[in-house]
Amino acid sequence: MMTWPARSSPQKTRKPVYIVHSPPNTDVDKLSTRSGFSPFGSPLNDKGQVSDFLHDSVAESSSNPRSSGPLRNEYRSVQVHDLDRRIHEDEDYDEMDGPDVEKRRRVMRFYSFLLFTLVLAFTLFCLILWGVSKSFSPIVTLKEMVLESLNVQSGNDQSGVLTDMLTLNSTVRILYRNPATFFTVHVTSSPLQLSYSQLILASGQMEKFSQRRKSERIIETKVLGNQIPLYGGIPALYAQRAEPDQVVLPLNLTFTLQARAYVLGRLVKTKFHSNIKCSITFYGDKLGKTLDLSKSCSDH
Repeated sequence: MMTWPARSSPQKTRKPVYIVHSPPNTDVDKLSTRSGFSPFGSPLNDKGQVSDFLHDSVAESSSNPRSSGPLRNEYRSVQVHDLDRRIHEDEDYDEMDGPDVEKRRRVMRFYSFLLFTLVLAFTLFCLILWGVSKSFSPIVTLKEMVLESLNVQSGNDQSGVLTDMLTLNSTVRILYRNPATFFTVHVTSSPLQLSYSQLILASGQMEKFSQRRKSERIIETKVLGNQIPLYGGIPALYAQRAEPDQVVLPLNLTFTLQARAYVLGRLVKTKFHSNIKCSITFYGDKLGKTLDLSKSCSDH
């Protein structure tokens, strides 16, 4: 620090002016130049850099009288000690946390692979069950039909039109068999329809039922027609009034059976469809007798 006194004047005395010069901070410049970081910013990451810096700083402080002094030496020691402490703390943290993180990653990968394997195995198992269940399609056999009554008489339809009216009563017997060894089937049916060409003469509804594995049953369903207007659509029936035994009437019996099997609860379900069509020829002298349907029906 330097001081220059002002010139004296006999008339007026001026106050002295002081000019203060700060010494250059050579250590800060060297630290930022060598390490590439500000000493007040990010710490040094290499212990070799810290050692080189300490060695150079001690050597220069001994040769440079301006940078020597208890205050600067204490500041430099505190700063270097803080940098060294941070480096050691980071190394200790990495050494302690590194193996644990890698172990957790291995455990996560193992459980992820295990979960994926279980899901894949379960999916394949369900597909195999579904494929196997398809080979156990229920067997439907129409056994017989009895046409119990057939009457044609004059009457009026709902609108009052005079026409021939048909009344028909019949019973159909069906054998239903479930060949599956590990599941039960739940069966529903569409209405059984007895028709002449496209004219429906009678119909009946089969009741729902469940069939246990490797079992069978006989199902009887009533197929009835009551006061069906003919409008002259069946000429063969007109002969019934004169010679009932000479009536020859071609009929079709059609219906659809639907079966559903829960192979593995609600996860694996199998459906079966049977579209039954029987072509029957009714003779007037067979009224009240059994008609064999085993060779007259097809499943398509």
